[in-house]
Amino acid sequence: MDEHESLTVRFEEQRPHLRAVAYRILGSLGEADDALQEAWLRAGRADTGSVENFGGWLTKVVARVCLNMLRAREHRREDPLDGQFPPDGQVSHPVVHPESGDDPVREAELADSVGLAMLVVLDTLAPAERLAFVLHDMFSVPFDEIAPLIERSTAATRQLASRARRRVKGGSPQPAADLTRRRAAVDAFLAATRGGDFDALVALLHPDVVLRADKAVVPSPEPVLVTGARAVARGAMAAMDRAGATEVALVDGRVGLVMAPLGRLRLVLAFVVADGGITEIEVIAEPDRLRRLELAVLDA
Repeated sequence: MDEHESLTVRFEEQRPHLRAVAYRILGSLGEADDALQEAWLRAGRADTGSVENFGGWLTKVVARVCLNMLRAREHRREDPLDGQFPPDGQVSHPVVHPESGDDPVREAELADSVGLAMLVVLDTLAPAERLAFVLHDMFSVPFDEIAPLIERSTAATRQLASRARRRVKGGSPQPAADLTRRRAAVDAFLAATRGGDFDALVALLHPDVVLRADKAVVPSPEPVLVTGARAVARGAMAAMDRAGATEVALVDGRVGLVMAPLGRLRLVLAFVVADGGITEIEVIAEPDRLRRLELAVLDA
């Protein structure tokens, strides 16, 4: 086996791990594969014969490529919320963007394995924060190995990861028992919607529940207002096929739902839960409003 063949075999052995790293840093399967291609080219130009930990070396190469891609994305000011809705205003199916690669099924599986809420929250982090958090918290890369990649000290890198961790985990002003009760209601709402159980939905909703949806949800010239348990439940049934791309998350410190096909945020549902059931639902899709929300992952 010549040197090129040996390099190819060693690289292919690391490919699943490298793709996992790149996908979590970039949130896009297409971009992750681009990063791996660039890493392969760099490996081919480098003298790797003396590299003892080839997997670790490649991980850092991929991370550096991903960081450059994140920074370039920021400079271009590309906003994944732009053009998020098809012309007819329906968002019943995941929107496949060019950067999603040519295998949306595979990307959907990857997004599900990471967690839709996690991908959404990771997308709110600055490039260096995201890199530090992903490498350390998800792949156990030591801070002293991450620091040179982002040109920070080890202590500063640790602080970046800590700050990112706080944003990912978020916080809630609600007492634990209250948070648990509200989550149970929202979990039940999502389960009933996914299962098409109209009667279960009606039972969860207060008889006088109010649903407000902003103009981008339908879209419509004016915000939408729906009142009454049966009317709101019928609306939820109409959106049943979206529920597979929906996950529970913290929305401004309270339990809500994020609809994020392939990890791209499309819609947020914020709930008010009282003793009598769910009394209010706000559906948010306007890009400016979505940007202002503080989203965090809710532990299982």
